[in-house]
Amino acid sequence: PKCPSAPLECPQPLHYAYAQAIAEAIMKAFIFPGQGAQTIGMGHALAEAYPEARSVFDEVDDALGEKLSDLIWSGDIADLTLTKNAQPALMATSLAAMKALEAEGVGIDAASFVAGHSLGEYSALAASGAFSIADTARLLRIRGEAMQLAVPLGLGAMAVLLGMDFEAAQAVAAEAAQGEVCQAANDNDPSQVVVSGHKAAVERAVEIAKVNGAKRAMLLPVSAPFHSSLMAPAGDIMAAALAEVAMNAPAVPLIANVRAQAVNADDIKGLLVEQVTGSVRWRESVMWMAGAGVTEVWEIGAGKALSGMVKRVDRSIATRAIGTPDDVKAAVAALNEG
Repeated sequence: PKCPSAPLECPQPLHYAYAQAIAEAIMKAFIFPGQGAQTIGMGHALAEAYPEARSVFDEVDDALGEKLSDLIWSGDIADLTLTKNAQPALMATSLAAMKALEAEGVGIDAASFVAGHSLGEYSALAASGAFSIADTARLLRIRGEAMQLAVPLGLGAMAVLLGMDFEAAQAVAAEAAQGEVCQAANDNDPSQVVVSGHKAAVERAVEIAKVNGAKRAMLLPVSAPFHSSLMAPAGDIMAAALAEVAMNAPAVPLIANVRAQAVNADDIKGLLVEQVTGSVRWRESVMWMAGAGVTEVWEIGAGKALSGMVKRVDRSIATRAIGTPDDVKAAVAALNEG
């Protein structure tokens, strides 16, 4: 029998099909983490529990011509944190989690939207079928190397300003620039903004922020000024690399970092190039999700940092982090219970 249009009229206990219908009525976004979430051992339990997850790591290893999986599972954290390694590694872990969900019957179509923080945007696109896993791994290796080489080591920096909103952080960056580059790079949530640019200018921004109301301001342990205009050479490299890669329309609409809204498939490659030098508008992206009716987000992959950001933007949005087999099973159980 069909479930009545009003869910409360369904018989109790709910039949599986009824529960599925109600669960699907809850609008979800699947979100994918960026650099900084990496840990040694991430994704290993997924690969042990799900052949489909292990195949992701095998495919990434084959695409890169090296055993990145060995580094991810048993290597040195300093080597994993190198941006050329962290980017494809985090994507592999996210896709392994997605494949585990699929093995349990939950596909990307359970989401109404996908989004990712910086490199996570590539993970979101791979998960939604826009890029193959192999192509995504190669693109992220190119992206990581290009971003590292765009600025000589030691000339660029990034800093996080806590307890300061985006407009205040922009004013701090403008005051700190003094003829150099200093710009708001990541608008993460209402009280966390990252600035990026020339090292001396970013150091000035830290001091200016401290005397202008920031709760904390500190340099980040990164090797390049990501999401600043200093990354322009990397943007050119990514434009060329993306032009060579086949792309399908994503199965689920992408909320793009630089637009903070769902975008047309035809615009995605250009927006990925813009993203190299542009701000990650994460706070606005979460606000857009909420306005579009999203009430739940699943963070697919390593860590829970994005879930925390989502909660600080809109506490009414439910969050769930999915990075282990237990997480996968709990998410599937919750979905099936409605």
